[in-house]
Amino acid sequence: MNATPLHVSRFLLLLLLAYAFSVAVRFIWVYQFSGSPDFYWNDQIMINTNDGYAFAEGARDMMAGTCNPRDLSYCGNPLAALTALLAKVLPVSFETLILYMPAFIGSLLVVPLMLIGRTLGNDYLGFIAALLGGITHSYYNRTMTGYYDTDMLTIVLPTLVLYSLIAAATYGRNRYLLLLPLFIIANSWWYPQSYSLSLAMTGMVLLYTLIFERRNLFFYKILIFMLLSMALMAWYLKLLLALALFGAFHYLPKASTRSVIFALLAAAAALMLLTGGFAPVIAQLQGYLFRSLHADDLNLTLRYFDVVQTVREAGQIPFDVFAARISGATLTFLFALLGLGLLMWRHKVMLLALPMVGLGFIAFEAGLRFTVYAVPVMALGMGYFILFGAQLLEKFIFIDRTLHVSRILFVTLATAAALYPNIDHIVEYKVPTVFNKEEVKVLDDLGRIAGREDYVVTWWDFGYPIRYYSDVRTLIDGGKHTGKDNFATSFALTQPPLPGANMARLDVEYTERGFDTNHSDNLLTAMRDYNQSDLDAFLASLGTPEFTPPASTRDVYLYLPLRMMSIFPTVALFSNLDLRSGAAKERPFFYNTAAFKDAGAMLHLGNGIALDKGKGVIMLGQQQVPLAQFVTVAYDAQGKVQKNIQNLHANGALNLIYLKSYNQFLLLDHAVMESLYIQLFVLEQYDPALFEGVIMTPWAKVFKLKR
Repeated sequence: MNATPLHVSRFLLLLLLAYAFSVAVRFIWVYQFSGSPDFYWNDQIMINTNDGYAFAEGARDMMAGTCNPRDLSYCGNPLAALTALLAKVLPVSFETLILYMPAFIGSLLVVPLMLIGRTLGNDYLGFIAALLGGITHSYYNRTMTGYYDTDMLTIVLPTLVLYSLIAAATYGRNRYLLLLPLFIIANSWWYPQSYSLSLAMTGMVLLYTLIFERRNLFFYKILIFMLLSMALMAWYLKLLLALALFGAFHYLPKASTRSVIFALLAAAAALMLLTGGFAPVIAQLQGYLFRSLHADDLNLTLRYFDVVQTVREAGQIPFDVFAARISGATLTFLFALLGLGLLMWRHKVMLLALPMVGLGFIAFEAGLRFTVYAVPVMALGMGYFILFGAQLLEKFIFIDRTLHVSRILFVTLATAAALYPNIDHIVEYKVPTVFNKEEVKVLDDLGRIAGREDYVVTWWDFGYPIRYYSDVRTLIDGGKHTGKDNFATSFALTQPPLPGANMARLDVEYTERGFDTNHSDNLLTAMRDYNQSDLDAFLASLGTPEFTPPASTRDVYLYLPLRMMSIFPTVALFSNLDLRSGAAKERPFFYNTAAFKDAGAMLHLGNGIALDKGKGVIMLGQQQVPLAQFVTVAYDAQGKVQKNIQNLHANGALNLIYLKSYNQFLLLDHAVMESLYIQLFVLEQYDPALFEGVIMTPWAKVFKLKR
């Protein structure tokens, strides 16, 4: 394949084709869900990531001028700010904007990939890499239509930094030095966690310089600009310093002497270290690699459950999954790896891409979310492998005309083969929207009932969407969910209604006080205010009529959705522990199934569990456990709950609930049966002195706390 750079017009045509392909593939999901009215709200398909609602809320509040730190709104966040700006200038609805931004902005990854190919002297290399990189598993998953999140630029910007490095190292011209601080500063602004990657790339440039270019002063200039960009100071100060240095290097010949360059290098390194240096990296390592079993240890008193233990993205992954997420399939991953090795052998400047590859490869230990960083570089490797294969083909074909056709055919078929597993994944990756229309209607109605300073108590999975659709406050969400944050909500949802109600009021009021007093732990502060030193005694007191909750300063609502049913055991983990030791208590029994089979005398519930109808006994393998109650719950034509309760054994240890309208069974011990969630959402049994049913639907129910 001809390695001579194409005319600019042809290059731009290839760039446009790669971009259009990347965007078009992302419309497959839109086509698949366009005929599903349950996924529409305000005449548009809703987004499919919970975190997206945090940025949407921030953009909405910025446009409305209602930003308040107590709302936990993402006002001022880069994505929220960009969205607010685009919403003012683009003639589309806000829902349409946040739906399609990931597709159009995430597809910009093709730009640096094609620019890298052109810098290396082969536009076809960049084109193939752009086709692959733009739609590979992990990158597509995090930039698909509807995945409204910072990921839409999280890989684009580091790849632009890589391009600027390769261009500066290849051309050795001062003009490329200015690209480095621009992209590094933009990357740090957009995604502050990228500091570790930027530092690794700086270290790689230093190593590359010492090994290959130690006599080349231009590489020390590159290091100066990178170190300056890494300083933890205001972005505009770094940019002004970069502009001043660029002007000096470009217009003052004496500024490029060896002594001046090394003095500036020392000054830039000192500035970077004095303003923070490695502090962000150490913080990230503690979060991802040095996990403790307990997230908080306040005053060596309370040990809470670590939320990282429940997050799949932070766990190890099998090799085939790892390979597929980076290159589409195991075979293409191996070919891409070989191609990358050949590319680095042919163009040693590509060694500067190793930090991105390395960050992607630590997914074995740090979790699947990191695989995406290796995608663009491995796409370049696959592109080079295909072109290298075409060059080998030339040795077996001697007729020029046949050679030309065969070469084009080989590259086309090989590229299509590499694209196939990724497109197949995209067709099968039918991610639903976060909520359906009926659930959003509940939240929309709640927003008309509750005030902006009222609180909604629910699990953190639903925090961001609730704040967006209902415009209320929440205790926990996708960003605020440490062990101490989650404990109170977990306690409220999984304990009986009385202590649950008291804990909900307690945590809301102490959360509000915390904005003024800045105390670190609501539970510890409440114990102090209630003159309690015994933790167990204090928690037990919440379930007594004598307990007096804090005075109400705002309304509190409980949002109890059907969706919480599947995660109820996880919710319980955060409060079902001894806070002094951090040890988990005996887990309550909760089994939920829709995969059952009625075999006459026996009702098989799956996983070796069955109900002997005649005896009223649950068979847990070889163990027989008598049932205390068999409850049938269904909704009538008016949407009202109808219950049929059969009392079976006075000494029964378990309860079986048939959710007829959902066609599911719940097998519960007494503790779960008495929990606030089961009593209020499933059975609608509650004390009207404690709760008021505000919105009651089969999808979700909202109760107002009356104390």
